[in-house]
Amino acid sequence: MQESSPAGRVEELRELLRKYDYSYYVLDDPQVADFEYDRLYAELKRLEEEHSELTTPDSPTRRVGGRPLEGFAQVAHGEPMLSLDNSYSEEELIEFDRRIARGLGEEGPFDYVAELKFDGLGVSLRYENGVFVQGATRGDGRTGEDVTANLRTVRSLPLKLKGENLSPPLPGLLEVRGEVYMTRSGLERVNAQRREAGEPEFANPRNSAAGSLRLLDSSLTAKRPLKLFIYQLLGAGWPGARPRFYSHSQVLSWLKEAGFPVNPNWCSCVGIKQVIGYCRRWAELREELDYNIDGVVVKLDHLDLRERLGRTSKAPRWAMAYKFAAEQARTRLLAIEIQVGRTGALTPTARLEPVFLAGTTVSNATLHNEDEIERKDIRVGDWVWIEKGGDIIPKVTAVDLKARPADSQPYRMPDSCPVCGSRAVREPGEVVRRCSNAACPAQVKERIRHFTSRGAMDIEGAGPALVDQVVEKDLVRDVAGLYTLNKEELAGLERMGEKSAENLLAGIEDSKRRGAARLLFALGVRHVGQTAAELLAARYGNLRALARASAEEIEAVEGIGPVIAASLAEFFSEPKNLELLDRLEAAGVDLGGEPAARPPEADSGPFAGRKFVLTGTLAGFTRQEAEELIKSRGGKLSGSVSAKTDAVIFGESPGSKLDKARELGIQLLDEEAFKKLLEEQPGG
Repeated sequence: MQESSPAGRVEELRELLRKYDYSYYVLDDPQVADFEYDRLYAELKRLEEEHSELTTPDSPTRRVGGRPLEGFAQVAHGEPMLSLDNSYSEEELIEFDRRIARGLGEEGPFDYVAELKFDGLGVSLRYENGVFVQGATRGDGRTGEDVTANLRTVRSLPLKLKGENLSPPLPGLLEVRGEVYMTRSGLERVNAQRREAGEPEFANPRNSAAGSLRLLDSSLTAKRPLKLFIYQLLGAGWPGARPRFYSHSQVLSWLKEAGFPVNPNWCSCVGIKQVIGYCRRWAELREELDYNIDGVVVKLDHLDLRERLGRTSKAPRWAMAYKFAAEQARTRLLAIEIQVGRTGALTPTARLEPVFLAGTTVSNATLHNEDEIERKDIRVGDWVWIEKGGDIIPKVTAVDLKARPADSQPYRMPDSCPVCGSRAVREPGEVVRRCSNAACPAQVKERIRHFTSRGAMDIEGAGPALVDQVVEKDLVRDVAGLYTLNKEELAGLERMGEKSAENLLAGIEDSKRRGAARLLFALGVRHVGQTAAELLAARYGNLRALARASAEEIEAVEGIGPVIAASLAEFFSEPKNLELLDRLEAAGVDLGGEPAARPPEADSGPFAGRKFVLTGTLAGFTRQEAEELIKSRGGKLSGSVSAKTDAVIFGESPGSKLDKARELGIQLLDEEAFKKLLEEQPGG
């Protein structure tokens, strides 16, 4: 038998591997043993290396991540990635159906498609002649990040589509929309690996999926168990106004035939009553899935009716998201433990009898502060109700008073630090107690962890386990001590070797060039967040200049209030903090240069002239993402609340800024209201 040419064998191997990938990652139906798959993969890789002219971008070997990226380019979406209007009750779904009838001037029942609403990260994928060429995140709906290299590592994403026997056939240009997600079991595997490595665990599948897709090193993304569902087809590429489809259900079937991973649980419904039945069923079945869903997406099925209804500036009129109610669970409160933060704040945390809730096993929950404990009368031994804020952060919502033990006692916050025993003081107007000992080991560890974190000096490899060891072994007493570590000291630590020590030292060296704003934020001055640090670095340039400024001078900076100004003046009045700057500068850390040129005042955009303050933790945005969305619309950011503030956007654990905003009568926006505002006022 005559052997095939290298080109023929390469194509044969690619087709086999694509078939096996589709069966394994999309259909969950393995067709070949791992050993055989690896053998075929190795053969293909060898042939491509020997015959470089045969290498193509759709080859299965191109999934493995390559060299780290320097950053993400921006991608303008051909059609906006719109949001959906939300409904939270069956009555609102019925009203949605009535609006459809009024908009069309027809009586129902109408044909709908009901699909599960995935809790992942929205993406847009572009194909040319059936080959994947570009992928982008949703971004602000009009512009996203180019994450093509990372998306190539998602094994359920087809690099080449199945064009045979498709009707209509594949167009030259094709764009689809979908959701990248991580399964619950995948998250457990990743967290087990991170625990083994002494790294912090991911909080939930959505955040871990979003973070994985935004890694600058795609070889790291390739190690994360990401998956993909596709649910929308755009019309570009076909002759005429749109492809030859008459319904969304037909589109979903076509997408599956083309090789896209389409969730199998979608359903064609005749009339809104069938839609409601579907919503009820999946509200009960959601925990049987291995991925998180937070509701149901309801879409009018017939495409010509959709065109007649059109859309608003923020959402299509023919679709609606039905959101499930937050899941609750009842469990016993075993203990209240106190954690000490980098500023000495004593934060109470509930240790719970483990209970399964919204896809994960929960064994602790936030109690916020002692006022919240007193307001809800939470006691050790109580049976409590917990839920996840935004299906992410566990919190205690109420106590089952009927089940309270007869001998229970009200909880009292300790008046001494549980770590060092020093006095814990609650200042007038504060909601937290603080350890009075600045050298408290817990504070030292937390300050160093903050200093090394991604938003601050971003020192790769300096995880919690490493910080614990260098502090406990007295190798590091403050953040400047990181820059005196040597390879011999580090290599002798637990779970560290020469290579790990070299990598960490390289990360420490890289951190010296982060700039004044990052360094100021990293120092952990009370009340000084990333926004305030950027404003101050732009005004003063060098931290030496800032250290010489008075509280009155600092407060004169646009966006800086009296609380931040007083905190900075107090920080730099301490000789030990000035000595810390000396030691950092002597180690080669960049304290900044000349003040940056002031940016022109934004005089356009829907938020022009408005000043916003962010406080608390947002579930759906990082702090940087929220700030960029505001800036892109012409808005200004401030680190403190004053009478000049137009709105305060708050998430979980907002702190005193929210209280002050209430006192001043300033507009308050929770995360849902913030999202709606963004949708109503899209950026340029």
